[in-house]
Amino acid sequence: MMIIGIDPGLARLGYGVIRVDRGTAVPVCYGCLETRAGTRPAERLLEIYTGLSFLFDRYPPDALAVEKLFFSKNITSAMGVSEVRGIVLLAAEQRGIPVTEYTPNQVKQAVTGSGRADKAQVQQMITRLLHLGEVPQPDDAADALSIALCHIHVMR
Repeated sequence: MMIIGIDPGLARLGYGVIRVDRGTAVPVCYGCLETRAGTRPAERLLEIYTGLSFLFDRYPPDALAVEKLFFSKNITSAMGVSEVRGIVLLAAEQRGIPVTEYTPNQVKQAVTGSGRADKAQVQQMITRLLHLGEVPQPDDAADALSIALCHIHVMR
C-alpha cells in the first residue's frame, strides 16, 4: 500500500510518500513543490497541479492524506492554502485516489501520542518511526511525512 501525505501551501507544498510493506512503514521519498513569489497565482497553482500529477503518476498512491485547513489570522495566506487544497483534491479525484483529511492535533496525537506535542517532538518521532538518519528537511516535507504516518496509524 502506498500513502502520500500532503502539507498544502502556495509557496511550498510538502509531500511524503510512504509504502506499507508487511505492516511496516517504509519511506519512499519526500520533499517540496515550490513556487516563486511574484508569479501570477494561477501560474503557481498550475505548477503545483503539474508537480502533483507527476508525483501521483510516479508513485501511484492507494490513499492521500491531507492536512485540514484551520483558520489563520492571515486571511490572505489562508485563501492561498485553500486554493492549493482545491488543486490537491482535484488531482486526487481525477485519479480516483481516496482522500482523508486530518487536523494538526490529530496528526500530533497519532504520531507522538499527544495532541499537544511541539514540532520538534513530531519530527523526532517520524525520524525514529521511519528509521531515518536525520530529521527530514524542510519542515514542510517532515510535516507531510507525519500526515502520511497519521493516516497509516488511523487505518490500523
